[in-house]
Amino acid sequence: MLIILQHSYSTYLPTTFSCRSSHIPFVNLILYYLPPTYIIWIRTIDTIMYLKRPKMALTLIGLWFPPENHIIAYLIYRSFQLTIQYSFLIFNIIYMIMVWGDLEEVTIASYLLFTQATLCLKVTTFLVNKNRFSRLLKFLESDIFETQTEVEEKILSQQALKMWRLYSFFLACAMSNSSEWSAFPLMESGPREFPFKIWMPVSPSKSSNLEYAIGYGYQAFAIFSSATTLVTIDFITVSMIMFASAQLEIIASKIEMTKPVPMSAGLKLEDQDNLIRDNNNILKECIRQHQAVIRFVEMVENMFNVNIFFQMSGTVAIICVIAFRITIEDPNSMQFYSTLNYLVTMLAQLYLYCWCGNELTDRSQVLRDTLYKSPWYEQDQKFKKTLCIAMECMKRPIIFRAGYYIPLSRPTFVSILRCSYSYFAVLNQASDN
Repeated sequence: MLIILQHSYSTYLPTTFSCRSSHIPFVNLILYYLPPTYIIWIRTIDTIMYLKRPKMALTLIGLWFPPENHIIAYLIYRSFQLTIQYSFLIFNIIYMIMVWGDLEEVTIASYLLFTQATLCLKVTTFLVNKNRFSRLLKFLESDIFETQTEVEEKILSQQALKMWRLYSFFLACAMSNSSEWSAFPLMESGPREFPFKIWMPVSPSKSSNLEYAIGYGYQAFAIFSSATTLVTIDFITVSMIMFASAQLEIIASKIEMTKPVPMSAGLKLEDQDNLIRDNNNILKECIRQHQAVIRFVEMVENMFNVNIFFQMSGTVAIICVIAFRITIEDPNSMQFYSTLNYLVTMLAQLYLYCWCGNELTDRSQVLRDTLYKSPWYEQDQKFKKTLCIAMECMKRPIIFRAGYYIPLSRPTFVSILRCSYSYFAVLNQASDN
């Protein structure tokens, strides 16, 4: 498989490689046009496709591994980005304290506060666990996950292409929503306002043109950077979950390669022994790969489970508050449609997590059935005993959990919606009273 590494990040990865092209034409086309300065740190063509775009985005934001030759400059740039994000959260908290008691103002500020708090938590967790993330990437490069046939490459490539499209869609939605919010103050008549109601050192109506431009630019830059970071970190997580799901599909395809060994088909004894040996080797390889997938999922869960837990917890409050805002906004105003757009994006983001976790669980459950459907009854006793042990171990499906407690599944998505509606009903009743 292809291994590409440029001059940077040699601290984290090996520096000797072998290379060959893919059997898939559009993959070769993509790789041909990759800019040479971009760092590709994943071993196979297919895993490059999984994480290339999120890696590029995090590099631009300043959250990726610093390049060897520009460590100090990159860390300064990262500090600037983090200062923008954390100060935006602090200003939001100050404003929330100032308007506490005013239900309408609190609801306006609260969903932005929950979103920014979730973002800062994800960024902090990501940076604190950089060494763990580096080990996760190295494990992703291991030989056990290397594709061996065109079928396996196709499985990974199809999943990777799906993740590419979803990432582009969600990033476009986030940029669209950020653009709408940033454009409101410029399109409305009346006193000058900043895009977001947070505490600022200067008042928009009393500040000079330069002060207003600086305050406006600060908020606009912060929200675009926040949107990009939030979507990118989420897609690193779900891409790895879907990579594990694709690996389970590859294991199923290998099991289907098990050939029957008819004892009465006139085969020579040597040919029968070769078939039996090959089938046993296939089964052993599948078991080793399945164990590697379980370990990989555990590593991803240990890395990101706190992020996902707070994402789900915060989403309950965000959906509740946004739904309340929609009920009091003028349906003909731009605020109404931007708030509705934000609600749809948050629901889609939540469903994406639950859908990916559900896919992983379903694949792990189907794998056990695939083992049973193999021609095990025509194999030797060693194959049958190994198969029985493997099927017994696979009775427990692979479940990705948020906070080691909440399973990512479609029923969880429905439960969160029900919980959000319950809080919304209480908030709406309190507003009426």
